[in-house]
Amino acid sequence: MSSHDSSSSPDPLSTVRAEIHRAHATMTRTAGLHRTPLTVPVQFGLRMAFVFASLLWILPTHLEAAGLEITILKSSDLKAYNDAIDGFKATSPGSAIFAEYDLLGDLERGKQLAKRIRTSESSLVVAVGLKAALAAKLEIDHIPILYMMILDPFKHHLTAGNMTGVLLEIPSDRQFKVMRSFLPSLHRIGMLYDPEKSSSKLKEAEIRAPVQDFLVRGFPVTSEKDIPQQLRALLSESEALWLVPDPTVLTDESIRFILESAVAKQVPVIAFSTEFTRLGALLSLSVDYGEVGRETGRLAKRVLNGEPMMTLKPVSVQRIHISVNQKTARYLGITIPKEVEHLIDEAY
Repeated sequence: MSSHDSSSSPDPLSTVRAEIHRAHATMTRTAGLHRTPLTVPVQFGLRMAFVFASLLWILPTHLEAAGLEITILKSSDLKAYNDAIDGFKATSPGSAIFAEYDLLGDLERGKQLAKRIRTSESSLVVAVGLKAALAAKLEIDHIPILYMMILDPFKHHLTAGNMTGVLLEIPSDRQFKVMRSFLPSLHRIGMLYDPEKSSSKLKEAEIRAPVQDFLVRGFPVTSEKDIPQQLRALLSESEALWLVPDPTVLTDESIRFILESAVAKQVPVIAFSTEFTRLGALLSLSVDYGEVGRETGRLAKRVLNGEPMMTLKPVSVQRIHISVNQKTARYLGITIPKEVEHLIDEAY
């Protein structure tokens, strides 16, 4: 475990001593003006009154500055997790002390660490990654827990009364709004999906898509061998292919095949990572991991300021990252509207 204290507050003991000294000097000057010597009991009473007043003024600041410990529990030492943690520290209470633990990818180790955290003085636990969140949920029930860097936390039942967090995926209605801005003539969208993994996402998309005048149709893939046939059907019936994070559909072997097949059929691909944009997708809407952390830090402030955990629903990041492959756009004959060019964060 490593600790970090970002507080630069003065030493509280020195501050109290200085207040006592100033109080004593004030009492001495007051006594001189009246030319009436104060009795010992009166002097003592005045001194205690000044000390008490100074403590009332100084203690809330001190408690805010140095009485706050935040524990960070991460599933493993991944760059993505560390970027999120750096973002969290940038927006969390600036005077907090951070205690960090690494599961090293081991859930059982996580449970033992969580038991240790349970008896600590921590005011908040931040779980980074699925294993960290599961360990925290199993072992910690009285300390607020915020999770981040988890795909579909509801699928893993991360819904305890002391638990909320920041969603890694962008809500579909927000994605459709961006799609409509960049592709104003688009209507029919196809989606490859594994019914066991992504059926809920398809159902949500089917409900929300009509708001932006889209029609979303799913093409089921139960194993990688289904991809060629279902992809051919999708490309013949859809105006765009929308990729979602489905591990059955997207493998190291299938990604390039899907992208190349779509471009060959003049069908734009809308994805969720700049890596797909670099490989040929027209447009990707993604989340910056540092921004996930920063959003978690803002949520932490709300929790530590006293907002009830039961009323805090999981939140999405405020800012999304938009990347565009201009070469693909030119090849497909697609012109990106000038009024949205300022929204592009990365172009290839």
